[in-house]
Amino acid sequence: MPVPFYFLFKPLWMDFIICNWLGARNWVLLEVFPPKDVERGPKLMESFFSGIAGVVVTIYPLDAYCKGVLTHSFSLELVGDEGNVHFYIRAEKQYRNLIEAQIYAQYPDAEIMEADDYVARFPKVVPNKEWNLWGSDIQLVKEDAYPIKTYDKFEESITGEMLDPMAAITETLTRLTPGQHIWLQFVIRPHLEGWNRDQVHIIEKLAGRNKEKRGGVLNDLMDVLTNLLKALFTPVEFKKDEKKEDQPLEFRLTPVERDVLKAVEDNLGLNSFNTKMRLIYIGRKENFDKSYVSSFFGTLKQFNDLNLNSFKPFDESKTAINYILKERRLRYRQRKIYRRYKDRDMDGKKVVFSTRELATLYHFPDIGVKTPSLVQVESKKGSAPANLPIK
Repeated sequence: MPVPFYFLFKPLWMDFIICNWLGARNWVLLEVFPPKDVERGPKLMESFFSGIAGVVVTIYPLDAYCKGVLTHSFSLELVGDEGNVHFYIRAEKQYRNLIEAQIYAQYPDAEIMEADDYVARFPKVVPNKEWNLWGSDIQLVKEDAYPIKTYDKFEESITGEMLDPMAAITETLTRLTPGQHIWLQFVIRPHLEGWNRDQVHIIEKLAGRNKEKRGGVLNDLMDVLTNLLKALFTPVEFKKDEKKEDQPLEFRLTPVERDVLKAVEDNLGLNSFNTKMRLIYIGRKENFDKSYVSSFFGTLKQFNDLNLNSFKPFDESKTAINYILKERRLRYRQRKIYRRYKDRDMDGKKVVFSTRELATLYHFPDIGVKTPSLVQVESKKGSAPANLPIK
Protein backbone atom coordinates (compact mmCIF):
# COMPACT_ATOMS: atom_id res chain seq x y z
CA MET A 1 0.00 0.00 0.00
CA PRO A 2 2.77 2.60 0.60
CA VAL A 3 3.64 2.57 -3.12
CA PRO A 4 0.19 3.48 -4.51
CA PHE A 5 -0.35 5.93 -1.64
CA TYR A 6 2.92 7.65 -2.56
CA PHE A 7 1.88 8.21 -6.17
CA LEU A 8 -1.52 9.44 -5.00
CA PHE A 9 -0.23 11.71 -2.25
CA LYS A 10 2.74 13.28 -4.06
CA PRO A 11 0.83 15.32 -6.71
CA LEU A 12 -1.72 16.47 -4.10
CA TRP A 13 1.05 17.55 -1.74
CA MET A 14 3.04 19.32 -4.47
CA ASP A 15 -0.03 21.19 -5.68
CA PHE A 16 -0.77 22.30 -2.12
CA ILE A 17 2.69 23.61 -1.24
CA ILE A 18 3.29 25.20 -4.67
CA CYS A 19 -0.03 27.06 -4.48
CA ASN A 20 0.90 28.31 -1.00
CA TRP A 21 4.33 29.43 -2.19
CA LEU A 22 2.95 31.24 -5.23
CA GLY A 23 0.18 32.81 -3.16
CA ALA A 24 2.75 34.35 -0.83
CA ARG A 25 4.48 36.19 -3.70
CA ASN A 26 3.87 39.91 -4.25
CA TRP A 27 3.06 40.59 -7.89
CA VAL A 28 2.99 43.75 -9.97
CA LEU A 29 1.54 44.30 -13.45
CA LEU A 30 3.54 46.71 -15.60
CA GLU A 31 2.24 48.26 -18.80
CA VAL A 32 4.93 49.15 -21.31
CA PHE A 33 4.34 52.03 -23.72
CA PRO A 34 6.83 51.47 -26.54
CA PRO A 35 8.45 54.41 -28.31
CA LYS A 36 6.86 55.49 -31.55
CA ASP A 37 9.97 55.26 -33.74
CA VAL A 38 11.81 52.00 -33.03
CA GLU A 39 14.45 51.82 -35.73
CA ARG A 40 15.82 48.43 -34.77
CA GLY A 41 14.00 45.12 -34.80
CA PRO A 42 13.28 42.32 -32.31
CA LYS A 43 16.99 41.79 -31.61
CA LEU A 44 16.59 44.29 -28.76
CA MET A 45 14.06 42.07 -27.01
CA GLU A 46 16.39 39.11 -27.32
CA SER A 47 18.81 41.03 -25.11
CA PHE A 48 15.94 41.74 -22.71
CA PHE A 49 15.13 38.03 -22.33
CA SER A 50 18.79 37.15 -21.90
CA GLY A 51 18.89 39.68 -19.05
CA ILE A 52 15.92 38.31 -17.12
CA ALA A 53 17.22 34.75 -17.55
CA GLY A 54 19.62 35.62 -14.73
CA VAL A 55 16.92 35.02 -12.09
CA VAL A 56 17.39 31.27 -12.39
CA VAL A 57 18.93 29.63 -9.33
CA THR A 58 19.57 26.09 -8.19
CA ILE A 59 16.73 24.86 -5.96
CA TYR A 60 17.58 22.28 -3.33
CA PRO A 61 15.30 19.23 -2.98
CA LEU A 62 14.34 20.19 0.59
CA ASP A 63 13.03 23.57 -0.61
CA ALA A 64 11.32 22.07 -3.64
CA TYR A 65 9.48 19.23 -1.88
CA CYS A 66 8.85 20.80 1.51
CA LYS A 67 8.25 24.46 0.65
CA GLY A 68 7.16 24.30 -2.99
CA VAL A 69 9.90 26.69 -4.16
CA LEU A 70 10.04 27.21 -7.93
CA THR A 71 12.18 29.22 -10.29
CA HIS A 72 10.63 32.68 -10.50
CA SER A 73 8.38 33.28 -13.48
CA PHE A 74 7.19 36.21 -15.59
CA SER A 75 4.04 36.69 -17.63
CA LEU A 76 4.22 38.51 -20.96
CA GLU A 77 0.80 39.55 -22.24
CA LEU A 78 -0.30 41.07 -25.52
CA VAL A 79 -3.85 42.39 -25.15
CA GLY A 80 -6.33 43.53 -27.76
CA ASP A 81 -8.93 45.58 -25.90
CA GLU A 82 -11.80 46.62 -28.18
CA GLY A 83 -9.36 47.71 -30.87
CA ASN A 84 -6.60 49.06 -28.62
CA VAL A 85 -3.30 47.17 -28.25
CA HIS A 86 -1.45 46.94 -24.93
CA PHE A 87 1.79 45.31 -23.80
CA TYR A 88 1.92 44.01 -20.22
CA ILE A 89 4.58 42.27 -18.14
CA ARG A 90 3.63 40.68 -14.81
CA ALA A 91 6.43 39.93 -12.36
CA GLU A 92 7.19 39.78 -8.68
CA LYS A 93 7.74 43.20 -7.13
CA GLN A 94 11.31 42.34 -6.24
CA TYR A 95 12.07 42.08 -9.98
CA ARG A 96 10.41 45.33 -11.03
CA ASN A 97 13.75 47.15 -11.13
CA LEU A 98 15.22 44.34 -13.22
CA ILE A 99 12.38 44.55 -15.76
CA GLU A 100 12.58 48.33 -16.00
CA ALA A 101 16.36 48.36 -16.29
CA GLN A 102 16.36 45.79 -19.08
CA ILE A 103 13.65 47.60 -21.05
CA TYR A 104 15.16 51.05 -20.65
CA ALA A 105 18.55 49.67 -21.65
CA GLN A 106 17.12 48.62 -25.02
CA TYR A 107 14.33 51.22 -25.40
CA PRO A 108 15.44 54.43 -23.64
CA ASP A 109 12.34 56.33 -24.84
CA ALA A 110 9.82 53.77 -23.59
CA GLU A 111 7.55 54.39 -20.61
CA ILE A 112 6.63 51.86 -17.94
CA MET A 113 3.74 52.30 -15.53
CA GLU A 114 2.18 50.11 -12.89
CA ALA A 115 -1.31 49.12 -14.02
CA ASP A 116 -4.39 47.60 -12.49
CA ASP A 117 -5.04 44.05 -13.57
CA TYR A 118 -7.25 44.33 -16.65
CA VAL A 119 -8.69 40.86 -15.98
CA ALA A 120 -10.36 42.23 -12.84
CA ARG A 121 -12.71 44.25 -15.08
CA PHE A 122 -14.34 41.05 -16.27
CA PRO A 123 -16.72 38.67 -14.43
CA LYS A 124 -15.21 36.11 -12.10
CA VAL A 125 -16.86 33.28 -14.01
CA VAL A 126 -17.04 33.11 -17.80
CA PRO A 127 -19.12 32.03 -19.69
CA ASN A 128 -22.26 33.53 -18.17
CA LYS A 129 -25.44 35.23 -19.37
CA GLU A 130 -23.57 38.17 -20.88
CA TRP A 131 -20.11 36.88 -21.82
CA ASN A 132 -18.77 34.00 -23.89
CA LEU A 133 -15.23 32.68 -24.30
CA TRP A 134 -13.00 30.65 -26.61
CA GLY A 135 -9.54 29.60 -25.51
CA SER A 136 -6.74 27.14 -26.05
CA ASP A 137 -3.21 26.37 -25.00
CA ILE A 138 -0.78 26.41 -27.91
CA GLN A 139 1.78 23.71 -28.53
CA LEU A 140 4.52 22.91 -31.04
CA VAL A 141 4.12 20.25 -33.71
CA LYS A 142 7.67 18.89 -33.33
CA GLU A 143 10.10 18.63 -30.43
CA ASP A 144 11.09 21.84 -28.66
CA ALA A 145 14.63 21.79 -30.06
CA TYR A 146 13.26 22.59 -33.53
CA PRO A 147 12.80 26.39 -33.69
CA ILE A 148 9.90 28.25 -35.23
CA LYS A 149 10.50 30.79 -37.99
CA THR A 150 12.38 33.56 -36.15
CA TYR A 151 12.71 37.27 -36.87
CA ASP A 152 15.99 36.92 -38.77
CA LYS A 153 14.06 35.01 -41.47
CA PHE A 154 11.56 37.84 -42.04
CA GLU A 155 13.47 39.69 -44.71
CA GLU A 156 12.48 41.26 -48.01
CA SER A 157 14.40 39.38 -50.71
CA ILE A 158 15.24 42.43 -52.88
CA THR A 159 15.92 45.30 -50.46
CA GLY A 160 17.00 43.15 -47.51
CA GLU A 161 14.68 45.11 -45.23
CA MET A 162 13.21 43.22 -42.27
CA LEU A 163 9.44 42.74 -42.31
CA ASP A 164 8.20 43.03 -38.73
CA PRO A 165 5.94 40.02 -37.94
CA MET A 166 4.26 42.09 -35.21
CA ALA A 167 2.53 44.16 -37.90
CA ALA A 168 0.02 41.42 -38.76
CA ILE A 169 -0.70 40.68 -35.08
CA THR A 170 -1.33 44.28 -34.02
CA GLU A 171 -3.39 44.96 -37.14
CA THR A 172 -5.65 42.01 -36.32
CA LEU A 173 -6.10 43.21 -32.74
CA THR A 174 -7.10 46.69 -33.91
CA ARG A 175 -10.03 45.15 -35.83
CA LEU A 176 -11.79 44.19 -32.60
CA THR A 177 -15.12 45.92 -32.08
CA PRO A 178 -16.62 47.10 -28.74
CA GLY A 179 -17.10 44.19 -26.37
CA GLN A 180 -14.42 42.05 -28.08
CA HIS A 181 -11.09 41.14 -26.46
CA ILE A 182 -8.16 38.88 -27.43
CA TRP A 183 -5.47 37.98 -24.91
CA LEU A 184 -2.19 36.28 -25.80
CA GLN A 185 -0.15 35.13 -22.81
CA PHE A 186 3.37 33.75 -22.36
CA VAL A 187 4.16 32.59 -18.82
CA ILE A 188 7.91 31.98 -18.86
CA ARG A 189 10.32 30.41 -16.40
CA PRO A 190 14.07 30.30 -17.28
CA HIS A 191 15.81 26.97 -17.64
CA LEU A 192 19.00 26.07 -15.85
CA GLU A 193 22.07 26.02 -18.06
CA GLY A 194 22.72 22.58 -19.42
CA TRP A 195 19.06 21.64 -19.88
CA ASN A 196 19.76 21.06 -23.59
CA ARG A 197 21.98 18.05 -22.90
CA ASP A 198 18.88 15.89 -23.19
CA GLN A 199 18.31 17.28 -26.69
CA VAL A 200 21.69 16.25 -28.11
CA HIS A 201 20.16 13.06 -29.48
CA ILE A 202 18.25 15.21 -32.00
CA ILE A 203 21.49 16.65 -33.37
CA GLU A 204 22.99 13.16 -33.51
CA LYS A 205 19.96 11.94 -35.42
CA LEU A 206 20.01 14.85 -37.90
CA ALA A 207 23.75 14.42 -38.47
CA GLY A 208 23.38 10.67 -38.96
CA ARG A 209 25.61 9.87 -36.00
CA ASN A 210 23.28 7.59 -34.08
CA LYS A 211 25.45 5.22 -32.07
CA GLU A 212 24.71 1.55 -32.43
CA LYS A 213 23.99 -0.31 -29.24
CA ARG A 214 26.77 -2.69 -28.28
CA GLY A 215 26.34 -5.98 -26.49
CA GLY A 216 29.56 -5.97 -24.48
CA VAL A 217 32.41 -8.50 -24.61
CA LEU A 218 30.22 -11.39 -25.75
CA ASN A 219 28.95 -9.40 -28.72
CA ASP A 220 32.51 -8.42 -29.72
CA LEU A 221 33.62 -12.10 -29.53
CA MET A 222 30.75 -13.16 -31.78
CA ASP A 223 31.72 -10.49 -34.32
CA VAL A 224 35.30 -11.82 -34.41
CA LEU A 225 34.19 -15.44 -34.94
CA THR A 226 31.69 -14.48 -37.61
CA ASN A 227 34.21 -12.47 -39.59
CA LEU A 228 36.83 -15.22 -39.22
CA LEU A 229 34.53 -17.90 -40.69
CA LYS A 230 33.50 -15.54 -43.46
CA ALA A 231 37.16 -14.92 -44.35
CA LEU A 232 37.90 -18.70 -44.57
CA PHE A 233 35.00 -19.73 -46.80
CA THR A 234 34.24 -16.67 -48.99
CA PRO A 235 36.25 -15.34 -51.93
CA VAL A 236 38.30 -12.18 -51.71
CA GLU A 237 36.28 -9.01 -52.39
CA PHE A 238 37.58 -5.64 -53.44
CA LYS A 239 36.77 -2.67 -51.22
CA LYS A 240 33.40 -1.16 -52.02
CA ASP A 241 32.53 2.49 -52.10
CA GLU A 242 32.06 4.21 -48.81
CA LYS A 243 28.67 3.81 -47.22
CA LYS A 244 26.54 6.91 -46.98
CA GLU A 245 27.07 7.16 -43.24
CA ASP A 246 30.86 7.02 -43.73
CA GLN A 247 30.92 9.93 -46.17
CA PRO A 248 31.62 13.53 -45.09
CA LEU A 249 28.64 15.34 -43.60
CA GLU A 250 28.32 17.85 -46.45
CA PHE A 251 27.76 14.98 -48.91
CA ARG A 252 25.34 13.02 -46.76
CA LEU A 253 22.87 15.83 -46.11
CA THR A 254 20.68 17.71 -48.54
CA PRO A 255 20.76 21.54 -48.45
CA VAL A 256 17.50 21.61 -46.46
CA GLU A 257 18.79 19.01 -43.99
CA ARG A 258 21.93 21.09 -43.43
CA ASP A 259 19.81 24.18 -42.77
CA VAL A 260 17.65 22.27 -40.28
CA LEU A 261 20.72 20.92 -38.46
CA LYS A 262 22.24 24.40 -38.20
CA ALA A 263 18.96 25.91 -36.98
CA VAL A 264 18.59 23.28 -34.24
CA GLU A 265 22.20 23.68 -33.10
CA ASP A 266 21.87 27.46 -32.99
CA ASN A 267 18.59 27.23 -31.09
CA LEU A 268 20.01 24.90 -28.45
CA GLY A 269 22.92 27.27 -27.93
CA LEU A 270 20.68 30.08 -26.62
CA ASN A 271 19.18 30.70 -23.19
CA SER A 272 15.79 29.02 -23.01
CA PHE A 273 12.54 29.38 -21.09
CA ASN A 274 9.93 26.84 -20.11
CA THR A 275 6.83 28.54 -21.51
CA LYS A 276 3.09 28.32 -21.17
CA MET A 277 1.50 29.87 -24.26
CA ARG A 278 -2.25 30.37 -24.30
CA LEU A 279 -4.79 32.36 -26.28
CA ILE A 280 -8.20 33.59 -25.12
CA TYR A 281 -10.93 35.38 -27.03
CA ILE A 282 -13.64 36.82 -24.79
CA GLY A 283 -16.63 38.85 -25.92
CA ARG A 284 -20.20 39.78 -25.20
CA LYS A 285 -22.69 37.21 -26.41
CA GLU A 286 -24.65 39.59 -28.65
CA ASN A 287 -21.65 40.08 -30.96
CA PHE A 288 -19.44 37.07 -30.15
CA ASP A 289 -17.67 36.19 -33.41
CA LYS A 290 -15.24 33.26 -33.58
CA SER A 291 -13.89 34.50 -36.90
CA TYR A 292 -11.57 36.69 -34.81
CA VAL A 293 -9.94 33.49 -33.54
CA SER A 294 -9.37 32.23 -37.08
CA SER A 295 -7.90 35.60 -38.06
CA PHE A 296 -5.52 35.61 -35.12
CA PHE A 297 -4.38 32.03 -35.69
CA GLY A 298 -3.74 33.07 -39.28
CA THR A 299 -1.22 35.62 -37.99
CA LEU A 300 0.52 32.90 -35.94
CA LYS A 301 0.97 30.81 -39.07
CA GLN A 302 3.58 33.28 -40.28
CA PHE A 303 5.91 31.74 -37.67
CA ASN A 304 5.41 28.23 -39.05
CA ASP A 305 8.20 26.49 -40.93
CA LEU A 306 7.23 23.01 -42.10
CA ASN A 307 10.89 21.95 -42.16
CA LEU A 308 11.39 23.14 -38.57
CA ASN A 309 8.42 23.76 -36.27
CA SER A 310 4.86 25.03 -36.25
CA PHE A 311 2.06 26.04 -33.86
CA LYS A 312 -1.20 24.23 -33.28
CA PRO A 313 -3.91 24.32 -30.57
CA PHE A 314 -3.57 21.82 -27.76
CA ASP A 315 -6.69 19.67 -28.16
CA GLU A 316 -7.05 18.81 -24.47
CA SER A 317 -7.37 22.49 -23.55
CA LYS A 318 -9.26 23.81 -26.57
CA THR A 319 -12.80 24.92 -25.72
CA ALA A 320 -14.51 22.65 -28.25
CA ILE A 321 -16.44 19.45 -27.47
CA ASN A 322 -17.78 16.97 -30.01
CA TYR A 323 -19.49 14.15 -28.13
CA ILE A 324 -21.10 13.27 -24.78
CA LEU A 325 -22.40 16.02 -22.43
CA LYS A 326 -21.16 18.68 -24.81
CA GLU A 327 -22.54 21.76 -23.06
CA ARG A 328 -21.42 20.78 -19.55
CA ARG A 329 -17.93 19.74 -20.62
CA LEU A 330 -17.57 22.86 -22.76
CA ARG A 331 -18.36 25.15 -19.83
CA TYR A 332 -15.89 23.27 -17.66
CA ARG A 333 -13.09 23.78 -20.18
CA GLN A 334 -13.97 27.46 -20.67
CA ARG A 335 -13.93 28.21 -16.95
CA LYS A 336 -10.79 26.19 -16.44
CA ILE A 337 -8.68 28.02 -19.04
CA TYR A 338 -10.14 31.38 -17.93
CA ARG A 339 -9.12 30.68 -14.32
CA ARG A 340 -5.64 29.57 -15.37
CA TYR A 341 -5.17 32.72 -17.42
CA LYS A 342 -6.17 34.95 -14.51
CA ASP A 343 -3.85 33.08 -12.14
CA ARG A 344 -1.01 33.09 -14.69
CA ASP A 345 -0.24 29.50 -13.82
CA MET A 346 1.69 26.99 -15.91
CA ASP A 347 -0.53 23.94 -15.58
CA GLY A 348 -0.99 21.82 -18.66
CA LYS A 349 0.99 21.57 -21.88
CA LYS A 350 4.20 23.64 -21.99
CA VAL A 351 6.81 24.35 -24.65
CA VAL A 352 10.43 25.51 -24.57
CA PHE A 353 11.32 28.75 -26.35
CA SER A 354 14.77 30.22 -26.81
CA THR A 355 15.39 33.94 -26.32
CA ARG A 356 15.30 34.40 -30.09
CA GLU A 357 11.92 32.69 -30.41
CA LEU A 358 10.45 34.73 -27.56
CA ALA A 359 11.80 37.95 -29.06
CA THR A 360 10.12 37.03 -32.33
CA LEU A 361 6.75 36.44 -30.68
CA TYR A 362 6.79 39.29 -28.15
CA HIS A 363 8.51 42.53 -29.09
CA PHE A 364 7.61 46.15 -29.66
CA PRO A 365 6.76 47.09 -33.25
CA ASP A 366 9.36 48.92 -35.29
CA ILE A 367 8.97 52.18 -37.18
CA GLY A 368 7.47 50.40 -40.19
CA VAL A 369 4.36 49.24 -38.31
CA LYS A 370 1.61 51.83 -38.73
CA THR A 371 -1.03 50.71 -36.24
CA PRO A 372 -3.10 53.72 -35.13
CA SER A 373 -4.61 52.03 -32.05
CA LEU A 374 -1.27 50.94 -30.63
CA VAL A 375 -0.64 52.85 -27.40
CA GLN A 376 2.83 54.39 -27.82
CA VAL A 377 4.98 57.20 -26.46
CA GLU A 378 4.41 60.18 -28.73
CA SER A 379 7.46 62.25 -27.77
CA LYS A 380 11.10 61.47 -27.04
CA LYS A 381 12.78 62.08 -23.73
CA GLY A 382 15.54 64.66 -23.57
CA SER A 383 18.27 65.20 -21.02
CA ALA A 384 18.67 68.46 -19.09
CA PRO A 385 21.06 71.11 -20.48
CA ALA A 386 24.65 70.67 -19.35
CA ASN A 387 24.88 74.30 -18.15
CA LEU A 388 21.71 74.18 -16.04
CA PRO A 389 22.47 75.94 -12.71
CA ILE A 390 22.05 73.78 -9.63
CA LYS A 391 21.17 75.31 -6.28
